Amino acid sequence: MAQAAHVPGGMSRPGRTPAVERRSSDIVRRTPDVFDARTHRIARLAVPVVLGLVYGYWVAANNRDGGPITGGNLVLGFASTVVFAVLCAALLMLGPRMPREVHAVLWSAFVGCAFGFLYSQSGSFISTQGAGQGGHHDVVRSLLMSLLVAAVTFVVFFYRYYTREDASGRRIR
Repeated sequence: MAQAAHVPGGMSRPGRTPAVERRSSDIVRRTPDVFDARTHRIARLAVPVVLGLVYGYWVAANNRDGGPITGGNLVLGFASTVVFAVLCAALLMLGPRMPREVHAVLWSAFVGCAFGFLYSQSGSFISTQGAGQGGHHDVVRSLLMSLLVAAVTFVVFFYRYYTREDASGRRIR
C-alpha cells in the first residue's frame, strides 16, 4: 500500500508520492476548450466581420439621423465596416504577441477612436455643427467622451491582462 503524500496545507492524498505531487502542482490548470481548432479559425475571421457590420450600420444610421438612405450614407457605412473589421482582426491577431501594457493601450485606442467616430456621426453633434453654433464645443465633448471611454477601456483591459498573463505575455491560467 502506498503512503499518503504530504500536501501543503496539511491535507494528504492517499496513493500519491511526493514526486507526483510536485509534478502535478507544476501543471497550469486551464478551463476546458469546448470548440475545436477549426471553429476557432472561423471565429477569428467571423467575429471582426460581424462586429464591423454592426458598427458600419450603426455609423450609417447615426449619420443619416432618420433621413433617407443615400449613396454617401451607404459608402460611409461600408467604409466604416471595412476599417473596423480590419483593425479589429489585426488587434486580435497581433495583440497577444505584444506586452500586456501595449496590448491594453492598443485596444483602448481602438475602442476610443471607434466610439469617438460613432459619437461624431450622431444627429445632435451634426445638427448643432450645421447651425453655426456650438460646433467647437461638440468636437471637444466628442473628444473628451472618447478619452474617457478609452481610459476606462485601458483600466479594464490592463487589469485583465495583468491578472491573466505573466510579464512576457504567456497565460498563467
